[in-house]
Amino acid sequence: MIPLRRPLGQMLPRAGSIRHPAALKSPFDQLCRLSSTSAPDLSLSDKKWSQPPSTATVTDSDVANLSNQHQHSLSLADLVKHGRPPLAAQSLFSSANFTLSLLPIRLAHRIQALRNLPFIVVSNPNISKIYNNYLHSLSTLLPWKHRTISNVEGEIQFTSVLAELVHTHQDTIPILAKGFLECRRYISPTEVTRFLDEHLRARIGTRLIAEQHIALHYSSAVHFDPAASPTPCPEHPSFIGVIDTALCPADVVDSCANWVAEICEYKYGIRPRWIVDGEPDTAFAYVPMHLEYILTELLKNAFRATIEGRNSKEPVVITIAPEPPDAGPPKVKLDPPAENKGAFRSEAIKPLDDNAPGVTIRIRDRGGGISPEVLPNVWSYSFTTFSEEDSPAGANPGDALSVISNANSGGSSIAGLGYGLPLSRAYAEYFGGGIAVQSLHGWGTDVYLRLKGVGKIQ
Repeated sequence: MIPLRRPLGQMLPRAGSIRHPAALKSPFDQLCRLSSTSAPDLSLSDKKWSQPPSTATVTDSDVANLSNQHQHSLSLADLVKHGRPPLAAQSLFSSANFTLSLLPIRLAHRIQALRNLPFIVVSNPNISKIYNNYLHSLSTLLPWKHRTISNVEGEIQFTSVLAELVHTHQDTIPILAKGFLECRRYISPTEVTRFLDEHLRARIGTRLIAEQHIALHYSSAVHFDPAASPTPCPEHPSFIGVIDTALCPADVVDSCANWVAEICEYKYGIRPRWIVDGEPDTAFAYVPMHLEYILTELLKNAFRATIEGRNSKEPVVITIAPEPPDAGPPKVKLDPPAENKGAFRSEAIKPLDDNAPGVTIRIRDRGGGISPEVLPNVWSYSFTTFSEEDSPAGANPGDALSVISNANSGGSSIAGLGYGLPLSRAYAEYFGGGIAVQSLHGWGTDVYLRLKGVGKIQ
C-alpha cells in the first residue's frame, strides 16, 4: 500500500527539508555539539552555567498549582514577536524564556484533564502511557521553572529538553485513540469527542511553541544551521521559525492535490482534475505544516466523493479568496535580524502588513453530497465513512477511533477516514479560523476553510 502521508517536506519543495526529531539518532548530541563548534561565549554572567537535573519529581501540588494558572492563548503574533532570523543572542534567550513560561502550565493542564477521566479509562495501558509521557515531560521542565535562560550553554541545554518533548509526544493521538477504543464500554462517544477536541487544541499549541523555539535556535546568529534543525527551519527569507510570512495557499493546494491524486490513481485508476481560481496569487503569514494537513484531508474527501459519485469528469474547484486588509489590531513590532547570515536577508522579507490578514478557501466537488443521516456525524471522532474494504487490519468500519489507532500501521486509503474533518477543524480553529460544510445531497459539497493570518507587523 502507498503510505497515507509522505514527509511534509516533500509536499512543498520551497519549504526545504522537514525532519522530525525521531529521525535524529540523538537530539541531545545534535544540540550540544553546537557549544563546541558554532556557539561563541555570550554568557551574561561570570558564573559558569550549572545544568539543572534532567528531571524532577512531579508532585500533586505541582500539578495543582500549575493547572490552576491561566493558560495563555497562543497567537501567530506570539510566535513571530522575537524578530526576524537570524536572531541575536538576546532575542533567542527571550524566545527560550517565553517558551519556558508557557509549557509547564500547558502540560499540567493536560495531566489534570487526564486525571479527570474515569479511573478505569486512565488505567488503560495506552491512555496510561500518554499520562506518564506528560508527567515525564513536566518533570524535565520543572528544574527550569524558576530559572532565567541568559547564556548560550543554558539555551542549548533547554532546547535539547524541547527536542525530547517533541519526540516523546509524536504518537499521542493514535495511542489515545487506541486507548479510547478499548474503553468504549466505559466512556461515551460524546465524552471522547469533547476530550479529544480539547486535547488536540492544547497539543497543537504545545507542540508549536516547542518547535518554534527549536527552529529559531537553528536560525539564530549564534547557532545558524537550518539544515541541522529537526523541525521545519528552511533557509528561506520569508520564514520566521516554522511560520512562512509569505505563504501562497495556491502552491499548497497544488502540491497536496497532486499527492492525493496519486493515491486516487493507485486505488481507483482515475486521477481527478482540479481547478484553482479566485485570487491564486494571495499570500499571507501562516504555518505551512498546518495548512498542508488540512488541505490534504479536505481534498481526500472531495476527490473520493468525485470518483465514487461517478462524476470524475467534473473537476474539483478550489477558490482562494483573501480577506480585505485589516487596519485594526493586533500589531507586532519585530526586532531587525541580528546580521546578514545565509539566505536570511532583511530586505528579502516581504513586510507582513503588505499581506492579506486572512484567507478563505472553498473546495467544491460534484460528488453527490453528504446524505442527511451522515451529515450530523461528520464532526465526531466516533464516526467514519470507512468501509470494510478500506479498513486497516483490526479496525472496525464506522469507527474513526479504529482508523486513528491504526494510523501508524503503514496502511493507506483515499477514504475520508472520519477523523479528517474534526482534526482539520481543530487546526483551523486554533488561530481563529474554522471550517464549514454545506452539502446538497444528490449534487455535491462545498467546504469553506477560513484561516486567520498574523495581522499587522511593524
